[in-house]
Amino acid sequence: MLVPIRPNIVLIHCHDLGTWLSCYGMPSVPSPNLERLAAESVVFDSAFATSPLCTPARSSIFTGLRPHQNGLMGLAHDGWHYRRGVETLPEMMHAYGYHSALVGLQHEDLDARTLGYDAVHGMGFLSRALEVAKRVDRWLDGADGTEPFFLTVGMWEAHRPWPTTDYRPTDPATVDVPPYLPDNAHTRQDISEFHGAIRQMDEAVGSILRSVDSSPFADNTLVIFTTDHGAAFPRAKSTLYDSGVQVALLVRPPRTWSTRPARHTGMVSHLDLAPSLVQLAGGTSPAGLEGRSFVPLLQDSPPVPEPRELVLEKTYHDRYDPIRALRTNDVKYIRNFVPGPQLPFALDLEESATRRGMDDGDAGPKPAEELYLLRDDPWELENVAKDPQHQELRAAMSRRLEGHLRRTADPILDGAVLAPAPPGRGERRAD
Repeated sequence: MLVPIRPNIVLIHCHDLGTWLSCYGMPSVPSPNLERLAAESVVFDSAFATSPLCTPARSSIFTGLRPHQNGLMGLAHDGWHYRRGVETLPEMMHAYGYHSALVGLQHEDLDARTLGYDAVHGMGFLSRALEVAKRVDRWLDGADGTEPFFLTVGMWEAHRPWPTTDYRPTDPATVDVPPYLPDNAHTRQDISEFHGAIRQMDEAVGSILRSVDSSPFADNTLVIFTTDHGAAFPRAKSTLYDSGVQVALLVRPPRTWSTRPARHTGMVSHLDLAPSLVQLAGGTSPAGLEGRSFVPLLQDSPPVPEPRELVLEKTYHDRYDPIRALRTNDVKYIRNFVPGPQLPFALDLEESATRRGMDDGDAGPKPAEELYLLRDDPWELENVAKDPQHQELRAAMSRRLEGHLRRTADPILDGAVLAPAPPGRGERRAD
């Protein structure tokens, strides 16, 4: 089937979810609406963010560039900005006649008006899921359909904290505990509260889908659901393990395409969103983007995916912690550029119930290199970087990673990356 072009596009993104959904093999997670969306969608089982924290990860979704290329190597509220000349996804879509709008959360700039949208609702800070869903319904009611639209919908959930006054926890005895976390009462209580936030986010997604499906645009609207990065638990968010960078990615083609639901196991990246959406708009991928369009994978007979290597990065979170990684289908190689604890905890993780239930077994110094054989060790629990029988593989992965970093002019190869200076009153931001 030849995929038609120029559908309306609704991109829904949430916070700190990873793949914690029932449609990704976690049956205890209360996500029935996303389960139904998955049943109507092309589901990508091996989708990855470029970074394990909010601003850098989102920067790749909305530019098709790695954080060190677009400038957002740290959090927007810490003074990081896009470099001058970086084109955002709404700007790319505008060039092909799309009207773009933001409803709800963004985390790329303190001023959402700088991001290239034709309209911003809530100034980028209207973020709680159920309120966002109401605003989407009103937006669709007011859309005139004279031009195709690109609607970005952002939600706060499921970012910590998860107060029980806002979210109804599940039964701690029923939750799934991944192998990288201690299975104890502290962790289970923490996960049960996380489930409450996911449930509310899922309810909002269900409401948004009903609004889309009952609108005049239902037959020609493509819906994408994803998240920024992994869940806010130790050894997940803010790390380059898969638990920190693997993400949900569901793409529901328009009804007029008559595409059968499917699942794809080949690796895809958030870098692929920009070239994919530009292709759907009838354009060609802007020069300099490394992502691959996944539009061919939305066909009923998709091509066999080519082998791929993904580069992952972290530079700043609440501290300087430069890490780079290279992931293939079978191997993950991680290089830690500065000394530090093996598991540095951001403040929200340090104060979590899960952290209170952990010993200090991960408090030792982090190794300079890490190597994981993913087929045998999918949770990346056994670092074999010093194993004599894997030295050839370690050296090869190291060379390949460095080649990617040099090719993309990653500043980490030149020494310490400096944080931006806080701007003075009345000063314009610098590049």
